[in-house]
Amino acid sequence: MAGQSGVYRGVTAAERVTERRSRLLEAGLTVWADPAIRTTMTAVCAEAGLSERYFYESFTGLDALCEVVLNEIAVEIEENSRGAADAAGNDPEARMRASIEAFVRLLVADPRKGRVAIVESVAVPELRRRRTELLRHLAHESAVEVRSWLGDSGRSRVADETSGLLFIGGMAELVTAWLDGAVEATPEEIIEAACRALRGLYR
Repeated sequence: MAGQSGVYRGVTAAERVTERRSRLLEAGLTVWADPAIRTTMTAVCAEAGLSERYFYESFTGLDALCEVVLNEIAVEIEENSRGAADAAGNDPEARMRASIEAFVRLLVADPRKGRVAIVESVAVPELRRRRTELLRHLAHESAVEVRSWLGDSGRSRVADETSGLLFIGGMAELVTAWLDGAVEATPEEIIEAACRALRGLYR
């Protein structure tokens, strides 16, 4: 039984809220990534195995849940890529490849994340702006990272920023085509193509 503290079977009320929120986020990712399912609060709750009254316990609405899902994917992409680059040491080529490989491997491990962040979020007017902000942020971070790896080599910061936008925009299109099956390529081929593109843009 639940006591005055809200503890039920050894789990506090706050822990139960956190667990339900995690289930809703995981369900939101699954539903949103599936083009055959219309993304609604009802569909998300059904996937999570929760009644709709629990939805508003953690989110003000469907858009709020989707924005959290999108933000969490962006953070994971950035942290994985940066961590892989740091683990690769100081060689610029090794860092570049490790960063790109970490991104591609994340998509292979869970294709839902690439589909949501790059493909499906475009179709949601309320989240399209957020998607654009995140891609521009990743483009800026790419420019900063590559400049630190390769030096300026006479390039201006504007040139670096435009190259970053070209690279991230190109990667977004490539990943979209890859996830849709329009491009038949192995993960290794995608990684190699991305490395060639990045080297070409900054050299």
